[in-house]
Amino acid sequence: MSTSSLATETATAKNVKVTADTLIVELKDGRTVSVPISWYPRLAHGTPAERRRWELIGPGIGIHWPALDEDISVEALLLGLASNESATSLQRWRAARRRPASRRMEPARSGSRKRAAHS
Repeated sequence: MSTSSLATETATAKNVKVTADTLIVELKDGRTVSVPISWYPRLAHGTPAERRRWELIGPGIGIHWPALDEDISVEALLLGLASNESATSLQRWRAARRRPASRRMEPARSGSRKRAAHS
């Protein structure tokens, strides 16, 4: 009995489109993967302009949205994995988007240190 081994090649992206409700990724091998945008809350909360501005990571192993600080790997898309971002992390990200750009984030201080600093 003979067996043949298949060469496995890493799937890579070549083009991305984000609609109001779908993320569509064209792969270099000819496949197209589409998933609900609701799987990726940062994309869902982004503006159309922010969604259109994406970059390939490396040779296309993932996609990065600079304005949304979102990275999605092609492997995760093929495995059907949605974002694993925690609710707390997403809440912080959303709060940071509402904060004016001129307002600097500072680390949280304990109550006693804060009072001492203002005494």
